[in-house]
Formats: sequence, structure tokens, C-alpha cells
Amino acid sequence: MEKNAILGVLATEVEQGRLIFPTSAAAAIKIKEKLEDPNCSMDSMARLIQAEPLLSTKVVAIANSPVFNRSGRKITSVRSAVTLIGMRTVRNLATAVVVQQLVGSLTKSEQVAQLWKHSVYVAALAQVIAHRVTWQDPETAMFAGMIHEISWFYLLAREKYYPGLTDESMTSSWNSDEELEEDEGELNCEIIIGTAVLKALSVPDPVLENIIYLWQGYLTFPPNSLGDTLQIANQLAPVRSPFTLPSDQRYSDASANINLLIDDTTLSEILKDSEDEVRLLTEALCA
Repeated sequence: MEKNAILGVLATEVEQGRLIFPTSAAAAIKIKEKLEDPNCSMDSMARLIQAEPLLSTKVVAIANSPVFNRSGRKITSVRSAVTLIGMRTVRNLATAVVVQQLVGSLTKSEQVAQLWKHSVYVAALAQVIAHRVTWQDPETAMFAGMIHEISWFYLLAREKYYPGLTDESMTSSWNSDEELEEDEGELNCEIIIGTAVLKALSVPDPVLENIIYLWQGYLTFPPNSLGDTLQIANQLAPVRSPFTLPSDQRYSDASANINLLIDDTTLSEILKDSEDEVRLLTEALCA
């Protein structure tokens, strides 16, 4: 099937609300929905988290990261971890687990691993940049970073039904220089797919809007929004996404210019000071 036809079919599916999630992701979504119930008690939350091994691992790992655990006291139980990091962070991590579960056990494991590692680097860097540069909410920035590649995770999950959907020859053509201006309909298909998945996961509108801002490749000078935070983190992430964003084409020199638009010494010092924090947070998110 040709590129245009595939994108058209997928866009029609999501516009009609026919999102198709693998069994593992569907189970994770059910747990996420239960965690979001305002009547969910601490005991119930702990039991729900323990029922999802990937989520419980991340919750405990994050609770032991220096971002949340300044005392350094080792956290070994889910309940203690939830008490420390709070329900909001737990719910954000539950969404991140759904994103990971979208792909399940796929043949392109290296590609999937690279995509997730890129996502967590963006999340960790966004947390630091939000806290010390753009003055956005660091936890929201971390959450947005974890899920900003949602379109590609969903497309990877659907590839077995559309062979070649995420092959390099296909994906590079979606955002090639010649097509950025000509094929806005195709770019919109990517945004439609990603937006539909994020809405299905009940991602708050402000977060959704700023992720779309990243997808569209915008960057404000000087940077001051959540979208700008994600854009900078995306450009600085040491592990690149195996797929391209419009911003990678339109602002290919952004990483070289970021110091100019913020202040070279200040940003460099911030990133240097935060190296250990970014590394440990990335390790926790990759758990």
C-alpha cells in the first residue's frame, strides 16, 4: 500500500475513534483509568500498581531518584514510593507505561529501545530545563517528554498490519525537505494520529497543545513555554529518535543556536551541574 493510502487509512481510523491497542496496552490503560478515580485509596493504588510489573518497577525507581528522594533513604515498597512521589507522578508514570506497552514484543526491538531511550532523555532534560531555564512545571515537562513520541509508538504497534510503515525509506519521505511545504496533509495525518492517542489516554489539553507545538517545529526566542522546553530537550538529547520530526528539518541548527538564545555560560553550567540528575533520572525511567 502506498504512503498516502496508509496514512489516509490510519487517519480515518483514529478520527472515527477506532484506535487499536495491543492487549498489554489495553490492560495498562484499565489500570491507569482506575488510578485516576478520585475515590482510589492509597491501599487500592498500591495493589493496582503491583499488578503491573513495569509500572511498579518505574514507581520504585523514580522514588529512589535524587529528583524525588533528597534524603537518599532507600525505598523498597510500592506504598512507600507512592507516598513519596505522590499520586500525580504515579498517574503520569502509568501513562508512560501505556506508551511502552503499545509496542509490546515487536521484531524491531532495537528501534523501539532507541525510541524509548530518546523519550526518557528528553523527559529528564525537559525536567531540568523547565526548572532552571523556562520556569515551567518540571513534573509536567518530564511527563510531556516521556510521551512526546506517541505517534511513532502507535505506528510501530500498527506496522504488522501495514508492513513497511516505519521503514526508513517511508518515514524519511514523510518529513523530507521538499515535502515540508507541499505535503501538509500528510503532516496533519501524523498530528491527527498522535493527538487521538493522547486524547484516548486523557492527557490534559495544555500538555497536548505543547506537544503539538513541538511536532510542528516551533521555537520561541527566548524560550519560555512548555513547547519550547520540549524543543530544546529534543535537540539536546544525546540519543536521537530513529524518526524525524518537522523540527529536525526546520530547525536543524537549533542545537547549535540554543546557547545563543539562552546565554552560553548559563545553559552550559546548568547542564553540567545537572549531569548526574539527568543520568539517574534517565536510568529510573528506563527501568
